[in-house]
Amino acid sequence: MPQPSPQSPPPQQPPERPARALDGLLVADFSRVLAGPLAAATLADLGADVVKVERPGAGDDTRTWGPPFGPDGTAAYFDAANRSKRGLALDLGEPDDAAAARELARRADVLIENFRPGALAKYGLDAASTRAANPRLVHCSITGFGSGGGAHLAGYDFVVQAVGGLMSITGEPGGTPLKAGVALVDVLTAKDATTAILAALHHRERTGRGQLVEVNLLSSLLGSLVNQASGQLATGRDPGPMGNRHPSIAPYETLACRGGLLAVAAGNDRQFRALAAALGVPELADDDRFRRNQDRVRNRTELVELLEKELSSDTPQRWTERLTAASVPCGPVNTLSEALEFAEGLGLAPVTPVGEGRIPQISSALRLSETPVTAPTPPPRLDEHGTPLRTWLSGPPDHPLPPCV
Repeated sequence: MPQPSPQSPPPQQPPERPARALDGLLVADFSRVLAGPLAAATLADLGADVVKVERPGAGDDTRTWGPPFGPDGTAAYFDAANRSKRGLALDLGEPDDAAAARELARRADVLIENFRPGALAKYGLDAASTRAANPRLVHCSITGFGSGGGAHLAGYDFVVQAVGGLMSITGEPGGTPLKAGVALVDVLTAKDATTAILAALHHRERTGRGQLVEVNLLSSLLGSLVNQASGQLATGRDPGPMGNRHPSIAPYETLACRGGLLAVAAGNDRQFRALAAALGVPELADDDRFRRNQDRVRNRTELVELLEKELSSDTPQRWTERLTAASVPCGPVNTLSEALEFAEGLGLAPVTPVGEGRIPQISSALRLSETPVTAPTPPPRLDEHGTPLRTWLSGPPDHPLPPCV
């Protein structure tokens, strides 16, 4: 009996891409350096289509901020804040390019810029002009010191860390005031900008109207000083640097072990009692000098001497294992490579590749069960998508944005 011929398998359909939280939103990113670009990159992570507008020839300042540079010659600094964007170079001093920029703003849902207040008015790209042309637009302006009395001041993270008080509480007692080891104010401002943009988009869903969103580096820094600022307001006294110590909790600092330092964060009396027991000195938890947190803060110097005497018998790694088993929050002081390895071991997948010859990206910290973040694509070359974007901007406004290839 003849055998039936096998049927051809049905053609394979490409897997459907999961919906993203910000699918369909167009973001015009006119910002430079870090705070604005990082906010725009976060919106791209969430599914928005982001067009990064740069100066022809030079581009974003951070394209030249190196070393280090990647295998393809791109600056690692630029790559850190410009993933998953389209690249468009426009000279706002040229009438045709300025018209294209205004058309982009007219079609966009969100515009992000960090020009000095008033600088964009001559191009018709200030908030009053863009929102008049596009009432649904969320126009986000990021400045160093606001649009009032500080409008003339240039906003650089390092300067804001100085004038905003962060340096005064960073470093060792009696030492030179220090900045944080990263442009922390820019990062905090980017997060504030993203939060405000998302709130404005939610408001637009209810009303159909966009709005002006303003954030500035100084206010974002002051808002991040939380307990230190609250303490100053409560007492009228300025806090000072305490190294790795906490002004209100003890022990909450790095402690010397054999061959290194261990970060210990005993945030309550129960954790301190567990720490004392694990170190073999349970009697410390009943000592009147250390019984309560406020007692330990008051007698911190004596406490640290006693704890470090016990910790000197072993390494930070061994103590981490033993104290973690006792439910005491602690950990060694890692290098960045060790930190990435630690996160990888926890299954957090901290690094995401974006293509051969390109610098990998730190993975988004956002986890959404129904609308997962977008897998990042490489940061754009200068004007990489300029030709199709200019064609699109010169065409009918109801035509969809061309695919990013």
